[in-house]
Amino acid sequence: MKYVLISGGVVSGLGKGVTASSIGVVLKACGLRVTSIKIDPYLNIDAGTMSPFEHGEVFVLDDGGEVDLDLGNYERFLDVTLTKDNNITTGKIYQSVLEKERKGDYLGKTVQVVPHITDAIKDWIESVAVIPVDGKEGPADVCVIELGGTVGDIESMPFIEALRQLSFQVGPDNFCLIHVSLIPVLGVVGEQKTKPTQHSVRELRALGLTPHLLTSRSAENQNAHHSILQQLNLLNQATAPDLQQWTEMAETFDSLTESVRIAMVGKYVGLTDSYLSVVKALLHACVARSFKPSIDWIAASDLEDESAKSTPEAHAAAWTTLKSADCVLVPGGFGDRGVRGMMLAAKYARENNVPYLGICLGMQISVIEFARSVLGWEKANSVEFDAQTPNPVVIFMPEGSRTHMGSTMRLGSRRTLLQTSDCITSKLYGSSEYVDERHRHRYEVNPDVIGTLEEAGLQFVGKDESGKRMEILELPSHPFYVGVQFHPEFKSRPARPSALFLGLILAATGKLEAYISRQNGS
Repeated sequence: MKYVLISGGVVSGLGKGVTASSIGVVLKACGLRVTSIKIDPYLNIDAGTMSPFEHGEVFVLDDGGEVDLDLGNYERFLDVTLTKDNNITTGKIYQSVLEKERKGDYLGKTVQVVPHITDAIKDWIESVAVIPVDGKEGPADVCVIELGGTVGDIESMPFIEALRQLSFQVGPDNFCLIHVSLIPVLGVVGEQKTKPTQHSVRELRALGLTPHLLTSRSAENQNAHHSILQQLNLLNQATAPDLQQWTEMAETFDSLTESVRIAMVGKYVGLTDSYLSVVKALLHACVARSFKPSIDWIAASDLEDESAKSTPEAHAAAWTTLKSADCVLVPGGFGDRGVRGMMLAAKYARENNVPYLGICLGMQISVIEFARSVLGWEKANSVEFDAQTPNPVVIFMPEGSRTHMGSTMRLGSRRTLLQTSDCITSKLYGSSEYVDERHRHRYEVNPDVIGTLEEAGLQFVGKDESGKRMEILELPSHPFYVGVQFHPEFKSRPARPSALFLGLILAATGKLEAYISRQNGS
């Protein structure tokens, strides 16, 4: 196994994840099989309990792993299916070591960072690196490892020591370290300064790791694939990189002139990384139809009546933006902040025949709004927002835990059975009888009110295998009004956009009917 380690220095947020993903793409384009691992030095077991404002979106894998958003980059770039074990955290490592200690596996020894924690890290890396993630038999050729944080962080020290040991263990022909650093330009003199990178590299070398290559955050193009192959002694095994598909996609995007205005109504719009996979899925769908995505971020709370009194300018601007959009998307989220604004956005889209896609919370919002506006249940709500509501149209999952938050939701890939072929969702998915999409929720539509909702015109076209859990809703009288309990954005790929995001863009540009007719041969 060959290892490529990506570390970072000076400041965080330099793009280690994109660098790791891009290097993986180049190596894959050379005919090599690539897997990846993300190391997050924080003490959390996983990213599941972190606020999107704190850490960006929580990416969900097929096996239900709640992981760092960089694993989403790896899956999209490399077109692989990773597992929760591809995300290593300090919490996971210490948990595994302490469980062994409690069972007596260390035979009375004093358990220490070196060698027990560092050995656990190495063992984890080596065991995960050989697990195939591309659907083929046997291990990959190269494992790309991203070390989160920056060199010098106290949390990273055990991982750096473990990686130092690993570099000696596998030998110089099998280990390549690429350090991502900042080359700032001082505005006063307009000159690039390398001193921060020099200090960062010195810190790394003092810890026993010497970079083979440097990637600087600058405007200069990087073309290091030959050096990486040479460092890993892979030049004889690899062919010249075939990046034609990526080049064509980039050229296509650069040449696009028409755009689609998408109103993104959410509660975490202050940090776009909170909805990174949604943004990427919109990009994939738009480029596939030769459009540029123009996302208008709308804080849901700005649409609410209270905002008209407290911040009238923001309120007016939010409504102007919403009304000028070609389509509306309400993504997932937790908590009651901004919920009324989301309902108003869903109501506007429903009443004005504006294409609408509600994801997870966005689906639940559309059900609450429909119950209030159409059925006249003025106090209809989710028990998440009002535990005493007389009309609980969204309820807590029976099997959910009310005492623990980590990994207690309905997580990962679950099967949804389409109830009819005569619906937009079925046609967008190629008339499939079922779809397998990833979930992350602890609330669901109340099965006791389904009959009443459907009598009023809302149709639930997708259910789980028990038939009691509502997965997909549509409004047949509307050009495109779709809500899904799952998160289709997590499985969208540059060359294979999510069917529902594609449907939203097609509807927004007036091309949905023609597309469906062609797909179904009519």
